[in-house]
Amino acid sequence: MLAASSSETGDGSAMKEWTHKRNCAISPRQFVLFYLSLAAVSLGVALIAAWRGGWLVLPFTGLDLLVVGVAFVIHARHATDYEVIRLSPVSLVVEQRSAQRLTQFEFNPRWVRIDIEKPPRMRIVLRSGSCSVTVGAYLAPHRRETFARELRRCLAQQA
Repeated sequence: MLAASSSETGDGSAMKEWTHKRNCAISPRQFVLFYLSLAAVSLGVALIAAWRGGWLVLPFTGLDLLVVGVAFVIHARHATDYEVIRLSPVSLVVEQRSAQRLTQFEFNPRWVRIDIEKPPRMRIVLRSGSCSVTVGAYLAPHRRETFARELRRCLAQQA
């Protein structure tokens, strides 16, 4: 997902901001309801199997639900990941959230170089001196080049 916005700072110079987020198909509430329905069906089948003499089905069902639950928790931790790129006349700030970790990079916009890796990865890398950061991970691959061109254009206008 890509959202761009512009605003004026107090001194009349423009500030541009891009927000990239993961594309989540279902809400957290729907996700929990799906897991609960999965658990109810699995436990129902396991209880029927145990009642008919297949008591070993119950521990394996419990293990299965535990593994799926852990996978869902890992997924849920990353469901709100995002990156925000803010360009002002004096700085280019990249803020990235992955799970519970927030990282922030600040560059001088006059010194930033934008590199696009070759397909199939097509990652966008911002470089300045010895510091580099990959951006645009939440963009569809076909939109990354367009975003890189727009960012280059905005950086050129700042110079």
